[in-house]
Amino acid sequence: MTKNDLVTLIEKKRAELIQVAITNGLTSSVAIRYSQELDHLLNEYHRVFINKMPSSAS
Repeated sequence: MTKNDLVTLIEKKRAELIQVAITNGLTSSVAIRYSQELDHLLNEYHRVFINKMPSSAS
């Protein structure tokens, strides 16, 4: 998966989460599930694209 693909998925999931939270409330089971899915995507982004970057504090 490319960086752009993952960013697109993150943006889509974030928009879905916002809509679900507006409709069902932040603590609804659906909003919690979407939030967990978004967390997973963000963690994947960080693991793949952030941790690969060399540290500038050498």
